[in-house]
Amino acid sequence: MNNDARFEDGRERPLRLKALDTEDLAVIAALVQDAVFPAGEMRWDRKTRRFAILLNRFRWEDAPNATARRREFERVQAVLAFEDVMRVQSQGIDKSDQDMVFSLLSIAFIPDADGTGRVELTLAGDGVIALEVEALEAVLRDVTRPYAAPSGKAPSHPD
Repeated sequence: MNNDARFEDGRERPLRLKALDTEDLAVIAALVQDAVFPAGEMRWDRKTRRFAILLNRFRWEDAPNATARRREFERVQAVLAFEDVMRVQSQGIDKSDQDMVFSLLSIAFIPDADGTGRVELTLAGDGVIALEVEALEAVLRDVTRPYAAPSGKAPSHPD
């Protein structure tokens, strides 16, 4: 009999991930793809140089299990935060409409030669949030228990 631990035996815990390079950021980007959030849940604290979003992310890591067990897909509220942010710019975002809901499509880091760089958060509908950072440091942390995805479906991107 095989007594090795299996992934399925592990207790699910909230995600808490940190990215300090582009490979780490790619993991976080995959986990927050199709996250949704209202404009009012974005904050930039100039004093602490921190930009954060409270978002509702689709639990991509659980989707295969939900499909196999024929149960509902899930979302969870999470904080996505970037440190050492020197400047924030946006395009295609109406800052006066705090209830406008955005869908996050991708995150990329474009490094400069001196270690600084630019984080670009691409939103559905041609919106972009650009963060000029002194160094790449991102944290993704789940802050609620998972809940059934309101749509009941996994996000899709038709060709």
